[in-house]
Amino acid sequence: MYLDSQGIRIRRFWRVLRRVPISALLGMVVILIYLFLAVFGGLIAPYAESAIVGDQYAPWTAQHLFGTDQLGRDMLSRLIFGARNSIGIALATTVLSFSIGGGLGLLAALLGGWIDQLTSRLIDVLMAIPQLIFALMLLSIFGSSAVNLVIIIAILDSTRVYRLTRAVAMNIVLMDYVEAARLQGERILWITTREILPNILPPLVAEFGLRFCFVFLTISSLSFLGLGIQPPTADWGSMVRENATLINYGDITPLLPALAISVLTVAVNFVVDWLLHKSSGLKE
Repeated sequence: MYLDSQGIRIRRFWRVLRRVPISALLGMVVILIYLFLAVFGGLIAPYAESAIVGDQYAPWTAQHLFGTDQLGRDMLSRLIFGARNSIGIALATTVLSFSIGGGLGLLAALLGGWIDQLTSRLIDVLMAIPQLIFALMLLSIFGSSAVNLVIIIAILDSTRVYRLTRAVAMNIVLMDYVEAARLQGERILWITTREILPNILPPLVAEFGLRFCFVFLTISSLSFLGLGIQPPTADWGSMVRENATLINYGDITPLLPALAISVLTVAVNFVVDWLLHKSSGLKE
């Protein structure tokens, strides 16, 4: 009986997988490869993250497939370790951003009144300031540690999550089944987790992918400007800045971390587009 149920689940999985468009499948494969590198990068990389293993700006050879950087560190190893650092920090920031913005958005939609007005006006003030400039200012004041980077970007990015969560939750709060749960004396946490959250999950999942892309690009931009992930930690944004001088000599090595950023961003957007299309209910 157990084997039969497992077989049914497997057949259903393959049936769903066959309906997924090629672009989304390609995006999923790329994301899985990046996640594999992020988790097992320490076992795959030929050299340590900060080890100086050759001359400065050494050319591509069999020993150093992508050459070395300005200090003589292996570029391939730095790229692999950069996956762990860049993706890990971006993912942690996005999760914290959704926890803050999503929680406040649900609370504002459910309680309304002065709580809704106060949080909405505060969010309007934060959104009126350009995010990158505000992040640069705050990081200059509090320092560019990884913890500060995650907290500051998460708070700034949570404003977008708040607006979306509040907007979709407001439509659900007015439904009869939510009002019935209130009249039955159910607690706010129960109503939120059982009645509201399951009905707004599809757009939030799609938004999570988009927010991850924006956070990922923001952190890379800050690292390129010198206020993101600090050396000697490998990060794709800072790797572009550190090796940018090679472009003057026709060397494409600085473009490799930029390409890694672009490929991951496009792959996530492929999957997000499919999720948005699937949640919309459209057949074509």
